[in-house]
Amino acid sequence: MMSSTGHVFCGDLRSHERVLVPFSKFIHSCKSYLRYPNASSDSSKEPENLNEPTSSEEGCSSSLESCDQVYLAQVSILSTENKERSSLEVLKEDIQEPTFVRGKPFSSINIWMNRAHLRSSTHYDPHHNILCVVAGCKKVTLWPPSASPYLYPMAVYGEASNHSSVSIEEPDYASYTRARYMKEYSERVILNSGDALFIPEGWYHQVDSDDLTIAINFWWKSRIMTEMLEHMDAYYLRRILSRLVDKEMNKMVKESSLHCSEGSTVCQTTDEASGVDHLTGSEQLSLHSHLTSSDSSDKKDSPLQTLEPSTLQALYELISLVHNSVEMVSQNEITEPTSQDASCNPSNERKKIAADDSSLLEKDAIAKIILPLKPLELQSALLVMAHTFPRTLEALVLNMLGPIGAEILTRKFDEMDQQATKEQQSEFYKTFYGVFDDQYAAMDALLNGKELFSFQVFQSVLDQYIGVHADRPK
Repeated sequence: MMSSTGHVFCGDLRSHERVLVPFSKFIHSCKSYLRYPNASSDSSKEPENLNEPTSSEEGCSSSLESCDQVYLAQVSILSTENKERSSLEVLKEDIQEPTFVRGKPFSSINIWMNRAHLRSSTHYDPHHNILCVVAGCKKVTLWPPSASPYLYPMAVYGEASNHSSVSIEEPDYASYTRARYMKEYSERVILNSGDALFIPEGWYHQVDSDDLTIAINFWWKSRIMTEMLEHMDAYYLRRILSRLVDKEMNKMVKESSLHCSEGSTVCQTTDEASGVDHLTGSEQLSLHSHLTSSDSSDKKDSPLQTLEPSTLQALYELISLVHNSVEMVSQNEITEPTSQDASCNPSNERKKIAADDSSLLEKDAIAKIILPLKPLELQSALLVMAHTFPRTLEALVLNMLGPIGAEILTRKFDEMDQQATKEQQSEFYKTFYGVFDDQYAAMDALLNGKELFSFQVFQSVLDQYIGVHADRPK
């Protein structure tokens, strides 16, 4: 291979080309480099002209103008998949199989050789690999498959799908924001002559080779891929994607919860979102008086008095959000009628959510309020809303609950169920859903929100692990 990007060899075929170079000529250039290592930087001292082709070498002379950028990469000594590609099979008798891999069904045995320092860009291979250094030195940086999101793999439909898009030494954090965490998941190994390294299938690795380094590697298929029947591929793909989506959803909710709990019991909303910061006692009484006069016919023996201060604070923020939203909608209806095209098209809504990479929690003021509440605290707040502010609770669930809010609320329901008897569960849900004129509409709102959240996370999984974006062809 001859690189068009200096000493870095990438998986993208646009960055290098395969050139026809006789093995003897390449060995000859390496011997010359050993005798005169500074010749390439001082043409007056170059002992031999490597570009004087013989009749059998026409067409390859221009390829050796800069031998520093020529890499004897993955040249087969043995290939079980295509024996005709074993162009250096003559070396087979010189290779002693490591005891560790003796008896393995090899996919291929390859030789790697370079004259000057070069790098194989970060990538993974579909086989188990034993990399053995015969001469020189290789520095290998490794990442487990789980680090894929931080390495931004190329799109799965591209010809370099097993390569990373990010430069380790000079990462563009503006374009690859997650890449700032990639070093935390990496390990570095230095291999000298006689050393060997096992690189499992799917592990990312970048390899830096010193001047004049020779290595042999042994590839064999992993057992899981060897024994996987082709008709099961679609099933396992769906299982894997489902597991990744579940993991990302759990991580997103957990990280959001930790973020909200830092420094305070309740995760406060912004002034712009709620119109309410931390209310004083007199402000709470004023708001209570205002809301009960407009939203409830019963002002006696208010259940608000039974709530803990933090739960009461969260309840007031929820109520205020709903009422402020209603006022804004009313004003907009007077001055500027809204178009129903976007809201009536679920496909448009899904595309809008999928294309948005910003934090879902930051955009969902309801979710930010209910997330830090303990399950039974939230249950108390919802019961108070059901008894005292039923129309507010209805508006909150049907009109204001976002995707991550629906996910968090239903997770809280599950936690409530674990701390309650069957009778208590039945009583709570009877009261909660009894608020709605159409109980099925409330359930649909929660389920639709959860599906939108799952869809968002699914798009994130495709982006992080497969390199597919919402605006790209599938």
